[in-house]
Amino acid sequence: MEEGRISITILKELAINSTASSDLPLRVLQFGGGNFLRAFADWMIDVLNEKTEFQAGVVVVKPTERGDYDDLRASNGRFTVALDGVRRGELIQERREISCVQRIIQPYREREAFLATAELESMRFIISNTTEAGIRFSEEPMPEEGMPKEFPAKLTLWLYHRYRHFSGAPERGCIVLPMELSADNGTALNRAVEQYAAHWNLPPGFREWNATANHYCSTLVDRIVSGYPEDRAAKIFAEIGKEDPLLVAGEYYHSWVIAGPELVAEELPFGQTDLNVVFTQDLDAYREIKVRILNGAHTSIVPTGYLAGLETVGDVMNDAAMSDFLASVLNDEIIPSLDYPKEQLEAFAADVLDRFRNPFLHHKLLDISLNSTSKFRARLLPSLLSYQQKKGALPRGIVRAFAALMRFYRGDRDGSTIPLRDEADRIDFFREQWALYESDKQGLSDLVRQVLARVGWWGRDLNGVPGLGQALTIELKNYLN
Repeated sequence: MEEGRISITILKELAINSTASSDLPLRVLQFGGGNFLRAFADWMIDVLNEKTEFQAGVVVVKPTERGDYDDLRASNGRFTVALDGVRRGELIQERREISCVQRIIQPYREREAFLATAELESMRFIISNTTEAGIRFSEEPMPEEGMPKEFPAKLTLWLYHRYRHFSGAPERGCIVLPMELSADNGTALNRAVEQYAAHWNLPPGFREWNATANHYCSTLVDRIVSGYPEDRAAKIFAEIGKEDPLLVAGEYYHSWVIAGPELVAEELPFGQTDLNVVFTQDLDAYREIKVRILNGAHTSIVPTGYLAGLETVGDVMNDAAMSDFLASVLNDEIIPSLDYPKEQLEAFAADVLDRFRNPFLHHKLLDISLNSTSKFRARLLPSLLSYQQKKGALPRGIVRAFAALMRFYRGDRDGSTIPLRDEADRIDFFREQWALYESDKQGLSDLVRQVLARVGWWGRDLNGVPGLGQALTIELKNYLN
């Protein structure tokens, strides 16, 4: 790490929680027990249990038929979360033993035990992370035995059992908090449950209860969780004084944005902690900020950094010129293009830069380069167009990143082939356009004009943006020289 780029002071927050937890009431039903849920949701619940009167035990449900979380069963639900990151320029570490997981259920083999949890008065929260493809409806029958395949079908089965057991009591509804990385995940999950209720011909009373007693919240989660840290496990074991095969590592940064009624914030006392949890009615705003700043920052440095001879995000942050370029793109171009409070945007951008400086994360630029053309459209093009409309000028840094993208798709760096990963027709298009240029059958401005004219890529013909073609041609010449 370059001297002066970051303080090497280490803030050790060793929170080894060894409090007995066998008496925690079962309040959370969690579909999934993978790395992310354990290092994000269970970590947060554990902090709530320590810092507040929340006192919730978690029942982990295996959402798929294969496997049984045997290691988690063997550890009685306990495991260690190791978090490392950068906060306000200083390295920070946390090691915490998680003790909130009380039970593990494989519903395909333990149907009765799974449904029995629906009979608990204490059950109030449902959490899931079954991947983006997990929230979907398929026309499967309601099983008299065993389990349906899809996660929403299992949830419908569980909710219907709860509805019948408590005779439709409204106070026995649940707060549903899906963490799948899909837009409007709460709305989508509610819709899938409604579809299963209709497909299975469940009584109207259940559908009414589901609509009024249960609260489906759309959420936006953010934390990089890398899993078991092979290269650092022995060092962490020495720190915590024992070996833990369930050790899961991630970045210290975390964000959970929840869109739901006020009662959700009242029942989840995150306000009594320093956890970065936000309750809002406008999840779209937070999603736009994340895409434009965090994802836009990534997209701006992939082609520019790689063509500069750098390999990872860390390399970019330790290169003075590239680090300054990124800071300028964020603060001078992306933030002014957004219509949200400047202080909020600057704070988020500062967190992004801290996350990029994390020496424990090794993000390869080529790994982030997947589908770079569509990523540019979603992440940087809106900022370019908004900036141009507001300022009457083009954002030079984003234009440079756009030109670097075109040069990147020529497919070579310093005589070596760049492994392009995008839709085949897009790679072929760039190959053809660069071949025409290199055979003197078209000029550089012609190549730029052809790229900008791809309406299917950009949503419009970008040749209509004043000065963009000329600016890109100049920047592209700089890359070729």
